[in-house]
Amino acid sequence: MLTTPTQSSPTGSVALAMGCPAGIAPELTARVLADETILRSASIVVFGDSRVLSAGARAAGVSPRIKVVNAADEASPTPGEAIFVDLGHLDPAIIPLGVTSEAAGRFAIENFRSAIAHAASGRAEVVAWSPFNKAAMRLAHPSYEDEIVFTAEELHFKGAASEFNILSKLWNARVTSHVPIGKVAPLITFENVMRGLRLTDRAMRESGFAQPRIAVAGLNPHAGDGGNFGREDIDVLEPVVEAGRREGIACEGPFPSDTVFVRARKGDFDGVLTMYHDQGQIAMKLIGFEEGVTLLGGFPMPLITPAHGSAYDIAGKGIAHPGAMVNAMMLAAKMAAARCKAAS
Repeated sequence: MLTTPTQSSPTGSVALAMGCPAGIAPELTARVLADETILRSASIVVFGDSRVLSAGARAAGVSPRIKVVNAADEASPTPGEAIFVDLGHLDPAIIPLGVTSEAAGRFAIENFRSAIAHAASGRAEVVAWSPFNKAAMRLAHPSYEDEIVFTAEELHFKGAASEFNILSKLWNARVTSHVPIGKVAPLITFENVMRGLRLTDRAMRESGFAQPRIAVAGLNPHAGDGGNFGREDIDVLEPVVEAGRREGIACEGPFPSDTVFVRARKGDFDGVLTMYHDQGQIAMKLIGFEEGVTLLGGFPMPLITPAHGSAYDIAGKGIAHPGAMVNAMMLAAKMAAARCKAAS
């Protein structure tokens, strides 16, 4: 479990967007808004519809501690009680649970957009959200690719951003993300991998690591086996590791990707930089599917969510495991406090 800021520590603000109303997002949102530890750890402003939250609270059997307001300008949260900005934009009675719909996607997108804008205005240090459903979001917003692209568009951001998957003692970063596997190899360039390594080091330091130990995974089987299975590991990844060390990054590799997570899980490394999506996602979800957190780093503010999806198959049953959502909110609170302290 992530540590809770002490009473003497500064607390920052977290803008929380409710996720897909047809999935487990409403009950998970309700659970964290009834969790005393989370509520004491940060000032939380939630964007959604109070009717959807009430439905989630009934499913989860909890009573969220919130103050409902009608506009973000009325939000003055304090630790111990969350402010719920009721956008009044969805009657849950028209949304069948477990069914992809444009209305469900539009709800999640509006909440996400509102949370991003709230943080961009300087009123929150971190953005978080309960699970989205990308298929529903694409029905409402056909150009929706993923949260990284959407956030960049909303912020008019032109810099480098990346997705991290996080367990309590292990981070996974990746050089490429939502691209077809056939397009991965041409993207494994010195510049792209170096950018990913620098961003990983910076994001981990911002979350509390003094000097994170980062393993770089090879692209090819057996990290290329000395060139027998491809040259990228020799021609690209080895120079990246050498350059990273010269910059003061504690990095090693490239290591075969089928064993690097074994070493990382034993404590040899704090994080693993992988080359493509499933190279790290499979390992991380096997290690801790119900505990994992996703962080988008590189933007002006961190963005955090559970690593799992909307779980349509168990929506509304009140049985969704809250572990990843709790961890996401505790990490958000920790990073918000750190940013608040750095700014003071």
